Parts: sequence; C-alpha cells; structure tokens
Amino acid sequence: MILILGVLEEGLIYAVMALGVYITYKILDFPDLSVDSTFPMGAAITASALLAGINPILTLFLSFAAGAAAGCVTGLIHVKLKVRDLLSGIIVMTGLYSLNLRFAGGRANVSVLTKDTIFENPFLSDHMPQALNPYTMVLILFLIILVCKVLLDLYLGTRSGYLLRAAGDNEALVTSLARDKGMVKILGLAIANGFSSLAGSIYCQHKGFFEISVGTGTIVIGLASVIIGIQLLAPENGVSLLSRLGLPQVRPTTAVIAGSIVYKACISMAISMGMEANDLKLITSILFLIILVASTERRKKVKVHA
Repeated sequence: MILILGVLEEGLIYAVMALGVYITYKILDFPDLSVDSTFPMGAAITASALLAGINPILTLFLSFAAGAAAGCVTGLIHVKLKVRDLLSGIIVMTGLYSLNLRFAGGRANVSVLTKDTIFENPFLSDHMPQALNPYTMVLILFLIILVCKVLLDLYLGTRSGYLLRAAGDNEALVTSLARDKGMVKILGLAIANGFSSLAGSIYCQHKGFFEISVGTGTIVIGLASVIIGIQLLAPENGVSLLSRLGLPQVRPTTAVIAGSIVYKACISMAISMGMEANDLKLITSILFLIILVASTERRKKVKVHA
C-alpha cells in the first residue's frame, strides 16, 4: 500500500507538468526544453515564499504566474527574434538556472520541512474521517490535478483553445482568421510552463525542500507520460487499449494523467526489482527509448493498415 500511494503521489505531481508538455508537444509541436528549469523555478519560489510566511496556497498561484512569464519569454525569443524553437527553450532553460538560485536566496538546497504546506491543512484535519488520514496527500493531489484538467479542457473548448490547436496543425488557418499565430504560440507556451512551474511548487511542498537539480530530465518524464497515455488510452490514429476492451476512449488530458501514473509505476517497479536509486536517470532514458520505438512502430502499422 505504501508503494502504491507513493506511485500515485509522484504520478499526480508530475501529471500537472505533463499537461503542460501535452500542450507544447502534441498541440503546438514545439520542443520546449525550458520545462527543465521552470519546474525547479516553481520549487524555488515556493521555498522562499514559505520561509517568508506566505500562505502555501498562494505560492501555487505565484509559481504558475512565474512559469507563465518564463513561457512568454521563450515564445518571444522564438516569435519576435526568429530564434529556432529548440534553441529558444535552451536559452531560457540556461538563463533560468541562475535565476532559480537567486529565487532560492543563492542556495542550491533549501528545506521547508518546518513550514506549513498545502498538505497540512487544519480544515481537512478537523473534518476528514480518521480512516482517510493516510490518504490525505493523494486526495489533495487528486483535487489539484482535477481542477487543472477541468480548466484546461474548458480552455481548449473555447475559441482561443481552437486557435491554439490550429497553430500547431495549420498555421495558415490562424492567419486566415486574422489572428497572430505568434501570439497564439506565446500564449500556449505560457500556459504550458505555468503548469510546469505549478508542478514544481507542489513537488517542493510534498518533499519539503528545494534542490536546484530537481528539474533535470523533467521534459523526458513529461514526454514519456504524454506518449504512454496517448498511445494506451487516446491514440490519434488506430485502436486504443480501451476500445479493445469495449470501453469509450478518454480525453487526451485524462490519458496524459494516467500516463504519468503508469510511468512512475514502471520506475518504481524497476527500483523494487533491485536497481539502485542512482540508476534512476538510466532507467528513465531506457524506458523513454522503449516508449518512442514502440510508438513509432505502432504508427507504421496504422499507416500500413490504412
């Protein structure tokens, strides 16, 4: 049970970030590497804010806003300065490393274990049945990811959301509608990095510390979660696992959340089978490679049958 709860907690935290990667990778087709720095930026801002006595719930909004600002910078560099998308993300990712240290007061490691977080909520403690106490963190994380998913689904159903989809699939359509495709991309990058930074804030409050290297490999985790979820539960082409079982396909955002949990479960299984925690990055890279190869092969089969 402890292992399952740990997988759910980790999976739900990274699912928030994966929703942002879904926007850049699947909708905008934008290889945004700045996620690797906006994630720890949310953690750095949260750690400093908690030490300053700011309400832990407010730190979530502060982190999202900071991440959105960083996403705007990535978009502006790409759109206004005509820098390639990959390089734009690398530039912002590199610059944010120094800024994150400044946000954390010049320290590479900051502990907030003595501070109240969103997981130490007096209201929940007083009104929640004693039997649910072991599941408090999972319930709070589920509530957060549910709010993020619903808001993102609502946004993608608006006119602005349709323009965002069009910007990734057919830029000419956006232009024909008298809309600036560059501004649409900037908005998408802002939302995506806002989710990434929000996930970093939740991660900091969950773990009780900020560490400058927590964002290393974040984009890989996000991409793996998106690919696993989309391929298993909501493929754009072909037959999904759910349809094979006679069940309706889920929304892509739901699939991404499930993909994050499945990915973390695979990592936990690998470690429980004897691999050392120091091999985590190696496990991540190998698993991601397997996912990419399997995804490519599946696309080839779909094209052949088509």
